[in-house]
Amino acid sequence: MEELMLLLKKFFGFDAFRPLQAEVIQRLIQKKDSLVLMPTGGGKSICFQLPALYLPGTAVVVSPLIALMKDQVEGLVANGIAAAALNSTLPEEGRQQIRQQCLQGQLKLLYISPEGLLGELDWLLSRMEISLIAIDEAHCISRWGHDFRPEYAQLAVLKERFPDVPLIALTATADKITRLDIIEQLRLTDPQLFISSFDRPNLSLAVHRGLAKKEKVAAIVSFIRRHKGQSGILYCMKRVDTEDLAGLLTTNGIRAAAYHAGLPASQREQAQNDFINDRIGVICATIAFGMGIDKSNVRWVIHYNMPGSIENYYQEIGRAGRDGLDSDTLLFYSLGDLVLLRRFAEESGQNEINTEKLNRMQRYCETDICRRRILLNYFGEEAEQDCGNCDVCRKPPQRFDGSVLVQKALSAILRTNEHVGMQMLIDILRASGRGELIQAGYDKLKTYGAGRDLPFRMWKEYLYQMLQFGYIEIDYANAQTLKVTPSGRKVLFGEAQAILTTYREPEESAPAAKKEKKGRAVASPIRIIEANTPEETLMDSLRQLRSRIAQQEGMPAYIVFSDADLHDMVYKKPLTLEAFAGVRGVGDVKLKKYGNVFVALIRHVLNVQQAE
Repeated sequence: MEELMLLLKKFFGFDAFRPLQAEVIQRLIQKKDSLVLMPTGGGKSICFQLPALYLPGTAVVVSPLIALMKDQVEGLVANGIAAAALNSTLPEEGRQQIRQQCLQGQLKLLYISPEGLLGELDWLLSRMEISLIAIDEAHCISRWGHDFRPEYAQLAVLKERFPDVPLIALTATADKITRLDIIEQLRLTDPQLFISSFDRPNLSLAVHRGLAKKEKVAAIVSFIRRHKGQSGILYCMKRVDTEDLAGLLTTNGIRAAAYHAGLPASQREQAQNDFINDRIGVICATIAFGMGIDKSNVRWVIHYNMPGSIENYYQEIGRAGRDGLDSDTLLFYSLGDLVLLRRFAEESGQNEINTEKLNRMQRYCETDICRRRILLNYFGEEAEQDCGNCDVCRKPPQRFDGSVLVQKALSAILRTNEHVGMQMLIDILRASGRGELIQAGYDKLKTYGAGRDLPFRMWKEYLYQMLQFGYIEIDYANAQTLKVTPSGRKVLFGEAQAILTTYREPEESAPAAKKEKKGRAVASPIRIIEANTPEETLMDSLRQLRSRIAQQEGMPAYIVFSDADLHDMVYKKPLTLEAFAGVRGVGDVKLKKYGNVFVALIRHVLNVQQAE
């Protein structure tokens, strides 16, 4: 372990292992198989990257996305580690060069896609000295997983061809049935299961439901402006929505770009590069396509539509706050999304399992108990207390006797012979005079206008609660009309009481806006901006220096140093190279490469502040 600790500090700049990392690494060094479940940002990569440095030979890492491979390799190379990715975007000359490096033992890690691996199986891999095989995003191999990929299904051949090479499968999201399927599909030999805590306490959780498109857009613009200068991802279900939202954000002065599988490859690559290198702050991406990046300074994730499963949702919000710093997530939930996703589930080859996963996601969105407890429970982890960092905890719901309100709605549904959907029901209750309603004769109903005292958005919220409590249900096979359930009839006829949660306007958690004063030109090449505190001033200056270095070296800023690394510099304020070596993320290579310039900047900023 002593040698491993030295390698951890030398190449990655860390002084200690995160939970379970040491145990997983020891297992690999002992040439034994493992299945590792760690949340995004939990340190999965170290579990195979460090053994790759320790063991003789080259580690083969199977990864599903070229962008993700590129990101990981860039980070390793920046730390002085010999790594490369063998993929279809390289010219034949470049691929041949990487093959030669593998045969000559010059690489410690080789990243490759499942298809690429199968293509190199008979020639390259059979001639290499392979230290270990890592299957990243291992849930992709299971039909029970949330992102099944057929090309992963052929990876079982690895244990046949390389029975003595230890294999480690890693994923951030897999329920019990998916875990068992991963082990079976990969034919792991007596594997040990490592399950880290799924809790990501640095992520705030919030759900807004029942908002119309204009309201959602307004809320998104407000949210992003409250997170000024921060990077974020806006996930959409439909490709057209990514383009529409990117355009709307741009017209509101927010730098944004769309990203989906239907765009030309050059346009996707440009959008991704601009986002990675902080030239734009917002990427609008489809859920299905995913981003496949390792950008550590994503500070927020918004879901414009509800995901189809908690696994999808958890993995996507996990792209925020990978560096452990506070980050925000927001999900918009609507009946329209639910209807569409239910149709997708019914038309899939796994109707039963996908419908159940969708039901669990629906319950998460509609809950009025701590959202983090629901997430952790889904993955088999119990939480003993509420998190205090979700919208339900921050503003606990107040309840009231809503029996009369529910009776009005149920009576209106029955008087239409259960032939109306949510929109029409609210129009009846609020006495809307629209033509379709009048034509159907609904203005003659006794309940017409019975709920005109409540605005549309409040009725929509209370109807969602009635769905949640089982007083009404949606007939998805009959134009999504509403039906009154037996439980609802008990409330309608006074046999049961309906306790509802008081409606409240959705609110984003808003970080305090930074009040920047007029900057002063100083001798330093960095322009010092006076912020609210000396720490914020130093942080701004460090970010400027990091950005300048990243531009000069043609790499993303977070590859130079992550936001968490900069925060540690602000906390420790190292004034010597020796002290700088003790900063999080500072290994031998980065100490030699960046130490002098960062220490000089910290000294300069502190001297200026002391002079004042």
